[in-house]
Amino acid sequence: MIKLPNRIHLANLPTRIERLDRLSKELGGPQIFIKRDDQTGSEISGNKIRKLEYVIQEALDQNCNYLITCGGIQSNHARATAAASSKLGLRSCVVLRSSGNDSLEGNYFLNKVLGADIEFISPEDYKERRMEIMDEIKARLIKEGHRPYIIPEGASNGIGTFGYYTAMEEILEQEKNMGIKFDAIVLATGSGGTYSGMFLANKLLGHGTKIFGINICDNAPYFQDRIYGILQESFSYIDKTIDFSKNEIEIIDGYVGEGYAQSTSEELEFIHYLAKLEGVILDPVYTGKAMYGLVNEIKKGNFNKYKNILFIHTGGLFGLFSKKDLFFS
Repeated sequence: MIKLPNRIHLANLPTRIERLDRLSKELGGPQIFIKRDDQTGSEISGNKIRKLEYVIQEALDQNCNYLITCGGIQSNHARATAAASSKLGLRSCVVLRSSGNDSLEGNYFLNKVLGADIEFISPEDYKERRMEIMDEIKARLIKEGHRPYIIPEGASNGIGTFGYYTAMEEILEQEKNMGIKFDAIVLATGSGGTYSGMFLANKLLGHGTKIFGINICDNAPYFQDRIYGILQESFSYIDKTIDFSKNEIEIIDGYVGEGYAQSTSEELEFIHYLAKLEGVILDPVYTGKAMYGLVNEIKKGNFNKYKNILFIHTGGLFGLFSKKDLFFS
């Protein structure tokens, strides 16, 4: 066992693991299970809060009182950060990527309800200058007498990695209780932190399962580089490292579709299909694309050698409402 960094406890844990019987039967392949990290809370729901437990603890240890972060207009991470900040009596500023004509709904609406300061930047500035812009906000807040702390996109950094290290520990305990072993774990990959934590724990705990990320933006080489960097940063927090190559970081490419937060009709039809089949609602940005990808990979025979597959439901329900007009048009 390694000594992990300290964390604040905010999420409702452990989250359930459920078997998707009807989907598994329809596919006629491996048994598919789903870990309900969409149920980590209500205001803080989704995978981000696991990472934020470690990140916010570091901010508190540094006596910070203002959290700055960034994301898309429907960012689950920004909303979870705003909610956790309010819960802890901190202030928050969320820098959101916007084209300028967004409806006040979903996570964007909740950010306002939760009292976050909101700053909008263009997609171009978000891609090229988001860290610079957050640094500028930090400098301004310091001048105003605040003690700000910057959280990167998705809380995907060295300290945030441990949110999904502990999630893997949780899964191992659930495997024992269920009398089962998951020989493959599949998750959406959008900023790399969730995958990094699972990969690190899988290595250090000697579990030997296969961790697959399905990228919902960019491409496989980008995420292999990104995850490699996050893992290197995480080593500064613990007394161990792991030997690994970028080729061990398994990213299944080909399901980005129209791009980040953009939905094809096939993806939305699949979300509707699974909701009717299993009573599980996926989101259009992350889990909808990733589960759609997993199901298609199973149909292609690429998961035939796996018996039990665990899919991580990383949340995102609130972001679905911004797509409502596309579902039944």
